[in-house]
Amino acid sequence: MRLLAAALLLVCADALAIPEHIRAEYEITNLGITIGRVHETFDRKGEDYAIHSVTRAAGPLKLLLDEQVTLASTGKVVPSGLKPLRFEYRRAKKPKRDVDATFDWEQGVIHSTSGGERSQIPLPRDTQDRISLMYQFMKIAARDGPMRVPMSNGRKVDLYTYRLVNEERVVTPAGEFDTLHFERVTESSREGKAEVWLAKDRHNFPVRIVFDDPKGFRLEQNLVALQTR
Repeated sequence: MRLLAAALLLVCADALAIPEHIRAEYEITNLGITIGRVHETFDRKGEDYAIHSVTRAAGPLKLLLDEQVTLASTGKVVPSGLKPLRFEYRRAKKPKRDVDATFDWEQGVIHSTSGGERSQIPLPRDTQDRISLMYQFMKIAARDGPMRVPMSNGRKVDLYTYRLVNEERVVTPAGEFDTLHFERVTESSREGKAEVWLAKDRHNFPVRIVFDDPKGFRLEQNLVALQTR
């Protein structure tokens, strides 16, 4: 009984380490020009979590492509972090690209619906979805060595590997943060490069994200506002 009580206390402590609410806003730039804004919320009620992220075109891009992309993830908070149960991807102007994915952990498969077609995808242990992956750093950023995380976009699963580059102070529109700087390890020049800077005193929350596309353009996503509790 004492061992059971101790185990339950550890689970509760792990859950409490993850905040109940996060509200964040990012600015996306390309070559210094604002092209989009991201509004994102994370809510935890006990063992349940919900993430909602909306990206809208801004600046000159909005005149050419007034698009909106919505990502949503719901699931459970477990000792290892987040355990997605459902992932959704929506595009306002191209609904045919919408994705609905249900994570069936008992059967070990993802039930996916995309473009009107249904499929089943093998579900590796500890798989994250596109949006929960960034919040999983709340639990895994302190580990030593490269971190390997299966990531699903709802249609397939890829293995992502991140390595710690260094620790540095980063200046964003939301302020200055002491961060852990991680980069995604890629095996081919055809893969895009991704880097993320995590605020050490804000639950390892991403305050800066950079994507380098193989075609040559760079997207920078910098934190504008952040509220946590």
